[in-house]
Amino acid sequence: MEWWKIVILVFSLGLMLIGLIGTILPIIPGAPMIFVVALIYAIIDGFSAVTGQTLAVLAVLAGLAMLCDYLTTVAGIKRMGGSNYGVLGAILGMIAGFFIGAGLPGLIIGPIVGAVLFEYLLGPRSRMALKAGLGSFLGFLLGGVVRFAIAAAMIGIFIWNVLIKTPTLE
Repeated sequence: MEWWKIVILVFSLGLMLIGLIGTILPIIPGAPMIFVVALIYAIIDGFSAVTGQTLAVLAVLAGLAMLCDYLTTVAGIKRMGGSNYGVLGAILGMIAGFFIGAGLPGLIIGPIVGAVLFEYLLGPRSRMALKAGLGSFLGFLLGGVVRFAIAAAMIGIFIWNVLIKTPTLE
C-alpha cells in the first residue's frame, strides 16, 4: 500500500472512531459519519477495497442506527406504561432539548421532561407521567448501546474490506 493510502486509511479510521464516540454522545451523528467516511475512502480508493455492495450494507446499518433512537425511546415509554402522548412529548422534548439545552444535556433531559409533561397534561393516566419519563431515559440508554454496536460493526466491516479481504499491504 502506498504511503498516501496509509495516511488516508489512518485518517479515515480516526474519523470513524470519532463517529463511534458520537453514538454515545449524540452531539455527533455517529453512524452516518462512519458511512460518509467509508464513502469518501471508497471514492479516493477507486472502489477497489470498499465496493458499492459494501457501501449499501453500511448505508442500511447507518439507517438502522438512526431508526433505533426513535424505536428504543418509544419502546421504553410504552414498556413503562406511557401513552402516545408521552411518546410525542419525548420526541418534541428531544428536538427542543437539542436546540435549547446545547447538545448532550438537552438530548438527555429534553425527552424525559417532554414525556413527563405531555403524559401528565394530556395522558389518560397522569400518574404514569414519571414512569413514562423513566422509560424515555431507559430507551435512550438502550438506544445508545444498540447504536454503538451497529457503529462498531460498520467499522469492522470497513476494516475487513480494506485490510483483510483485499490485502494490498506490501
